[in-house]
Amino acid sequence: MSRILLRAPAVADQKEFLALARASRRLHQPWVTTPSTPAQFRSYIARMSKPENAAFLVCSRTSDQIVGVINLTNVVLGGFRSGYLGYYAFAGFERQGFMRSGLRSVVRHAFAKLKLHRLEANIQPGNLASIALVRACDFNKEGHSPRYLKIGGRWRDHERWAILAS
Repeated sequence: MSRILLRAPAVADQKEFLALARASRRLHQPWVTTPSTPAQFRSYIARMSKPENAAFLVCSRTSDQIVGVINLTNVVLGGFRSGYLGYYAFAGFERQGFMRSGLRSVVRHAFAKLKLHRLEANIQPGNLASIALVRACDFNKEGHSPRYLKIGGRWRDHERWAILAS
């Protein structure tokens, strides 16, 4: 039995989510910017409710506590059938296998239910924990993208990691 439960975020998660985000600022910098205000959280819920996106809260099966987030964004169907992954663990829950189980579950969902062909994760080269996570989930490094994404007010290089449906 899996240690995690995946579910969509809801407005009712705002208080817990924002408290976890505040407690995780040091862990997340400079890799990711998370919603940190009620307005940002509501905007996140609205954005992730669009058909081209899906958000998953990774929760501990034993406590129901939110331990991380996995976002599937910019899903394109047709001949491309691809999407992008973004994810983060919350402080206190990193390096415990929750995100590995969550990411594997989201990948299965994307390939089996959404019928996607390809998932891509773009990761800053220094984010060794994130690189270890995608490696553990059988992603392959495809390349390097200079100044790919603006995070924390700076354009940052990223490595491109992908997995294909079998």
